Amino acid sequence: MKRIAIVVVVLLGVVGASLAVGAGNQIDTLRKAAIDREPEAPAIAQVENNDIRRKRAYPMQPPTIPHKIDGYQVDLKVNRCMACHSRHRTEASQAPMVSVTHFMDRDGNFLAEISARRYFCQQCHVPQTNARPLLANDFHDIDDLLRASQSPSQQH
Repeated sequence: MKRIAIVVVVLLGVVGASLAVGAGNQIDTLRKAAIDREPEAPAIAQVENNDIRRKRAYPMQPPTIPHKIDGYQVDLKVNRCMACHSRHRTEASQAPMVSVTHFMDRDGNFLAEISARRYFCQQCHVPQTNARPLLANDFHDIDDLLRASQSPSQQH
């Protein structure tokens, strides 16, 4: 009796798998393509290279990078970003210095060099792009909300 039950389960599994393969073109996927075909990759958004800093949308948001960083070496031996953004180079480069928080260890002690936990810049900072949002978004930053809540006579 157990053998018959096992055979029936195996046969049902085989039939179900073959039906699923046949119906593979009918499954709606997140990538909007059949499971058995590789869709064409979407175009990569172009990096803005206008050297104009964008306004931050919320407090403590890491600033976005207003220039191209193609080919920048950031590894255990070299951090190309620091060639312009280190404390010693900002006067010559006119680039903003990295925040003092980048020189703090996890215990709040200030270090002479950038902290290891803040060394890899692209963990938080990304290049500015012309990419359209992937999802609809109705986020409003605090400035927009404050402006909207003020009456016309209070605005200046």
